[in-house]
Amino acid sequence: MKSQQILEKLIGFATVSRDSNLALIEFIRDYLTECGVECELIHNDERSKANLWATIGPTDRGGVVLSGHTDVVPVDGQPWTLPPFEMTERDGKLYGRGTADMKGYIACVLAAVPSFVSADLKTPIHLAFSYDEEVGCLGVRSILSMLEDKPHQPTACIIGEPTELKPVLGHKGKLGVRCHVKGAPCHSAYAPEGVNAIENAAKLITKLTQIGERLAESSRRDERFYPPFSTVQTGVIEGGQALNIVPADCRFNWEVRSLPGFDAGEVEREMRDYAESELIPKMRAVVPDTDIVFEPLQSYPGLTTEASSEVAALIATLAGRNDFGTVAYGTEGGLFHEAGIPTVVCGPGCMDQGHKPDEFIAIEQLERCDAMMQRLVEHLGA
Repeated sequence: MKSQQILEKLIGFATVSRDSNLALIEFIRDYLTECGVECELIHNDERSKANLWATIGPTDRGGVVLSGHTDVVPVDGQPWTLPPFEMTERDGKLYGRGTADMKGYIACVLAAVPSFVSADLKTPIHLAFSYDEEVGCLGVRSILSMLEDKPHQPTACIIGEPTELKPVLGHKGKLGVRCHVKGAPCHSAYAPEGVNAIENAAKLITKLTQIGERLAESSRRDERFYPPFSTVQTGVIEGGQALNIVPADCRFNWEVRSLPGFDAGEVEREMRDYAESELIPKMRAVVPDTDIVFEPLQSYPGLTTEASSEVAALIATLAGRNDFGTVAYGTEGGLFHEAGIPTVVCGPGCMDQGHKPDEFIAIEQLERCDAMMQRLVEHLGA
């Protein structure tokens, strides 16, 4: 099948992260089996989701990983004008949830499998398709754990996130945290007798804002990225019951998008220190069993690959350009790189269309990615 036909099949599977991806994974497994490729499925503990790993070519050496995630973000509340889980073609564009982020890349990889199989590959090609990337790069971690037991580690990884096929050597990391302020309620007419969870949460959020302003200072910038500094933001907040009740609880979620080399844990440690030294003593002076609790939500590292590396030279050859760039969003690439597998990011489509209603990918981007896959066959068969 051609990449456009495969993409239509993939879009038909509603693999929102909260749901199972097994139907899609089984479709890919059956397709690969028909091509003569053996697959390994790595399930989650509940066996409701799975990663897929497959190797084409010799098994006595490292090889190149082509990696993509199978999950997509929700469409709830978005004003789609087209059915999100049916592919629609209009004016040279293919619409549907996941067309750009990132089933288009997976479709191109799968379309190239017959060429991979028939080629006399000197270096193997590995396929790594994961679950739950969109909620914290969760699924790929079991792939990396599995690789630790392999006798030959891959020597390169290409993450196919949408970059318009521009080679990307770096991206930011992420730390997500939930903060729960446990106050003490009372009638609002006697407010000083209670501990206002929302007001204390507001102080913590103000502290976060101050940290973010400090991180934006010129001495902490890296102009290769946009924005060129680590960012901090509060994305969710909830608390309180009624205006005449001092709120007993407030929860808010915050994140750090960190430049490579910056330890996002510094922000969390500063927040904890502020809570423990400044806020909690004052809260407990009023009501002893009040507290502030921090809970990790998600974390993955940034990516920095040297322009002089072999994997950078490889992607320059395949993409036909060496104007290496960076992206602000995160990928599974930082985890591959952290595991000792040199990694780059390069895939069809544009992230400007990702996560939005009427998401699309240009057919021209698929065709260019198809050509890149053929160049990979030629390169690894040489």
